[in-house]
Amino acid sequence: MTSPALRGGLLALLAATLFGVSTPLVQYFGAGMGAFGTAALLYAGAAVAGALLRRSATREARLRRSDLPRLLAVVALGAVLGPVALAWGLQRTSGASASLMLTLEAVFTALLAWRLYRETMDARVWAAMGLLLAGGVVLILGQGRLGSSQMAGMLAVLLATAAWGIDNTLSRALAERDPGQVVMVKAALGASVTAVLALGFSEPAPGWRAALGLLAVGATGYGLSLRFYLLAQRAFGAARTGSVFAFAPFIGALLALVLGDRSVSAWMGAGGLLMLGGVLLHLMESHGHTHEHAAQDHEHAHSHADGHHQHTHSPMPEGLHSHLHHHEAQVHAHPHVPDAHHQHRHG
Repeated sequence: MTSPALRGGLLALLAATLFGVSTPLVQYFGAGMGAFGTAALLYAGAAVAGALLRRSATREARLRRSDLPRLLAVVALGAVLGPVALAWGLQRTSGASASLMLTLEAVFTALLAWRLYRETMDARVWAAMGLLLAGGVVLILGQGRLGSSQMAGMLAVLLATAAWGIDNTLSRALAERDPGQVVMVKAALGASVTAVLALGFSEPAPGWRAALGLLAVGATGYGLSLRFYLLAQRAFGAARTGSVFAFAPFIGALLALVLGDRSVSAWMGAGGLLMLGGVLLHLMESHGHTHEHAAQDHEHAHSHADGHHQHTHSPMPEGLHSHLHHHEAQVHAHPHVPDAHHQHRHG
């Protein structure tokens, strides 16, 4: 059986790669556009991707009416404030420096997951967080040496990281729902709000090339990336997913260099190595002990080969499927991470 830490880490790395590539591309295609219009096109593309990635109700759990308050908060923070702040900041700072600042999203996510969900933060995880934070500090200091003219843009990107950190933590409770449906609804609402704001502020209309470019970036870097992120949270927990996702800034900075950004320096290399060390610590994580599962009823995509789903069907389905099901109380030991079935406390 694949290690839950390895599966979650690889899904988070896929999400990070897609999002990391998107940051300098947003700066490239969004040049001369307003922040609201840029965000609207990004999330319109993400909404299309989400619609195409939806699964049937027999494969994935549907969103419920009780999810609406949390979903609206996720839209306000992650699909409006976050992308608008990033787009505004990208117009005032380099793509490399903005990418690197996004490292701090992982710190916000992990600390909030630790406080709100009581996700386990053992010595290895704290060490990984320390490496990521140290890498972020080194990278930001390197950019600071270039002068203070980019500070407003950097602060706007910092605001985006805080918004997305809260968004990531709130999304943890939506990780068991169909990720395609979550992406579609979140992105469609976010695109609608930012499009109205773009019209209200009379932002310039984009050219067809910029519009198509931003739609494509939104579909991959925001839609498909968010789907992988939600699946990683399902397998890996919010704190660990956010921490591995911190590799995205390094990817974005490298692409910014390829596209001609010359603000990248040896500081970026040093910070990137620290970040890589933090990611590898998570991928090598192995946490296992005897633990108890209380009886519960819930609905989510699952299979019967994971040792936690003992209920029977007639006939027995193969692979992933979704329905409301019951878990009997049980006590066992195996490697695990703070997913939906492992919310127990530690001393």
